[in-house]
Amino acid sequence: MQGPAGHPVTPLRRFDLIVFDWDGTLFDSTGLIVRCIQAACRDLGVAVPGDAQAAYVIGLGLRDALEHAVPDLPPERYADLGQRYRHHYFARQHELVLFDGTLEMLHALKARNHWLAVATGKSRSGLNEALAHASLHKLFDATRTADETASKPHPMMLQQLMREFGVEPARTLMIGDTTHDLQLAANAGCASVGVGHGAHTPDGFQAHGPLAVLNSTRELHDWLLAQA
Repeated sequence: MQGPAGHPVTPLRRFDLIVFDWDGTLFDSTGLIVRCIQAACRDLGVAVPGDAQAAYVIGLGLRDALEHAVPDLPPERYADLGQRYRHHYFARQHELVLFDGTLEMLHALKARNHWLAVATGKSRSGLNEALAHASLHKLFDATRTADETASKPHPMMLQQLMREFGVEPARTLMIGDTTHDLQLAANAGCASVGVGHGAHTPDGFQAHGPLAVLNSTRELHDWLLAQA
C-alpha cells in the first residue's frame, strides 16, 4: 500500500510526518543558550535576564528571542546583541550533545517509514552545523529554520513541511519542549507532544492541547512506538 508521493504506509501508523524541535528537544542545549544570552547582555552592559526569562525565548528566531529576553534595549542595538550571542554560542557549541537515546529513537522511527523533519528557531547555518556535529543529516527528510520562514508560533514552518510531503495536518505530529512549539502545532492544525526536559516547564503545556507530556527521551521513544 502506498501513501502520499509513493511513501509506504504502515497499517498501524497514525502519523506519516513527525516534526521535531531541535534545541531542548533533541539537543541538550538549553543551559548553554541561556548562558550565552546572559553573556551577550553583559558584553553590552545591559540588564541581564534571569534563567527563566532567558529560557522562555528558546525556540523563537534569534531577533524575536532577544527582543523578548531584553525588551528595553533600543532597536538599533539588537544586531550587536545577536552578534555577541553568536560569538559565545559558536565558541562552545562543540560541548553540546544529543539527549541520551535520541539516535535510537530516530532510527526506530525511520524503520517504521515515518518522514522525519526539524522545525527550529535556529538559523540555517546554525542548524546545519548542529546536524553535522551530531551526524544527523541523513536521518531527516526535511528541515526548516526561523531565518528562511516565519518564526514560531506562526504555522508556516509546519505548513511548508506538510506541503513538501503532501501530508495532511491530521497525519502530522509536532514534538517540542516549549509552548512555542505546541502553539505552532495548534496554529497549523496538527497534533503535538510536549517534552519536559527542555526550556519550558511542563505546567504551561496543557493549555495547548498536547496528546502527551513526557519527561525523557526514553518515555518519548516508547510513546511514539506505541501511539504514533
